[in-house]
Amino acid sequence: MATAPSRLKVGDFVVAIGNPFGLGQTVTSGIVSALGRSGLGIEGYEDFIQTDASINPGNSGGALVNLRGEFIGMNTAILAPNGGNVGIGFAIPANMVMTLVDALVEHGKVRRGRLGVTTQDLTSELVAAFGLKSSHGAVVSRVESDSAAAKAGLEPGDIITAVNGRSIKNSAQIRNIIGLMEVGDVVELEVIRGNEEKRIQAVIGKPKKQTIAGDTLHQRLAGTVLMNSPKGRVEGVMFEKIHTGSYAWHVGLRPGDIIVSANRYRVHNLEELAQVVRPTSPLLINIQRGGDAFFLVLK
Repeated sequence: MATAPSRLKVGDFVVAIGNPFGLGQTVTSGIVSALGRSGLGIEGYEDFIQTDASINPGNSGGALVNLRGEFIGMNTAILAPNGGNVGIGFAIPANMVMTLVDALVEHGKVRRGRLGVTTQDLTSELVAAFGLKSSHGAVVSRVESDSAAAKAGLEPGDIITAVNGRSIKNSAQIRNIIGLMEVGDVVELEVIRGNEEKRIQAVIGKPKKQTIAGDTLHQRLAGTVLMNSPKGRVEGVMFEKIHTGSYAWHVGLRPGDIIVSANRYRVHNLEELAQVVRPTSPLLINIQRGGDAFFLVLK
């Protein structure tokens, strides 16, 4: 049985089950150290349970359970400077796991829906500029044309404060909630626009198979055309075209290069890349080129 994430509290006792270092069925105990961890750069969608229960290499995919034996998460990763456990482990919450399982059983794959916005966290400067009372929420910095967000009437500058009744602290939460929804689902957004509070409903759309001009994402990607990497290649965003006079060409990027992470976030497609890029800030990208890989900072 899986337990609802709302019932899980920091300080709850948990048990991690796994196969650390190939030693066979093993259990370790600890507590929930934190909830809703994101920004780790492990996956594109991050909403981890943090625990100090010992999770070591080989535990990934094992169950994290509470003292009632209820499944609360799936062991996924650790922060391990020396390769071993130091008391900082992460598990995917049970509700996220079960949503993905249901999608795989019904469709054979995860069909993530698409809202079509780029959001960013509210800094103290943005809070002051927009005249807000709180830093909770995320500001819409871009609305894609002909997207679910555009059809619903979302505009750049809107502050999203809640999604489906769930209060929003940052843009990562929006990405996680929308990422678990399917095409055709209805999402209700609470937004602040100027001095008004609005409720906007949008119907989640299909991911687009498209190419986009790089400068719509970041000024240093001007002169490039980006697309989702084709089947048979590593998942990411591929440079389809790069102008020989562009900054991207000058720093060594070439057509066929695939962006697999940006600003320490794993990115699988254009939508995920758009979520983590800040148009005027330096952009750290991890590139795969054939059997080679390297990092570049575009600034």
